[in-house]
Amino acid sequence: MNKIKIKIDTEEINFDKLDGLVPAIIVDASTKDVLMLGFMNKESLEKTLETNLVTFYSRRRKTLWTKGDTSGNFLRLVDIKLDCDGDTLLVYANPDGNTCHTGDYSCFGIEKNPSLDFLNKLFSLIKQRKIDLPETSYTTKLFKDGANRIIQKVGEEAIETVIAAKNRDKHEIVNEVSDLVYHLFVMLAEQEIEFADVVENLKKRMK
Repeated sequence: MNKIKIKIDTEEINFDKLDGLVPAIIVDASTKDVLMLGFMNKESLEKTLETNLVTFYSRRRKTLWTKGDTSGNFLRLVDIKLDCDGDTLLVYANPDGNTCHTGDYSCFGIEKNPSLDFLNKLFSLIKQRKIDLPETSYTTKLFKDGANRIIQKVGEEAIETVIAAKNRDKHEIVNEVSDLVYHLFVMLAEQEIEFADVVENLKKRMK
């Protein structure tokens, strides 16, 4: 396992306010949803940084516990932020399965939005294809064919989406929109535009 490099100075953390503990708010690194709240002491934080698996201190059992040791639903560390008072941690992690002991995605009753999560992963995969150019990939072929071919494919898929919509064929509309979104992602990656830039622009327009 590659060790994640986290820019956090443990000496800046104030463990004194809660008798050696600090609250740790766990956030899904992909969806930005809040998953749970736990407590860490200095030892559990150091173990988290060392293993890349989020580890807490159990106030009831008076011992360290790594989330997922029993269930297998580990929280794989991505990043840690310290708040302005130095006494609360915001921990970004990729969850292996659901986080709550009840079987729910989040301890706060938040439902995961798999569609948005998948779109982020798809765009990341397409960007990686641009770098790796695996030989058997259709995405690789598009990148090798160049910008004009990619733009042409976007146009073709847009027209096919319009035709499906005019025919009011729901099955074909879903298929054609899927093709259009994929080729739009390839075009964005080719032109080095982040999907997040489009999302932020849409958010601004809502205001």
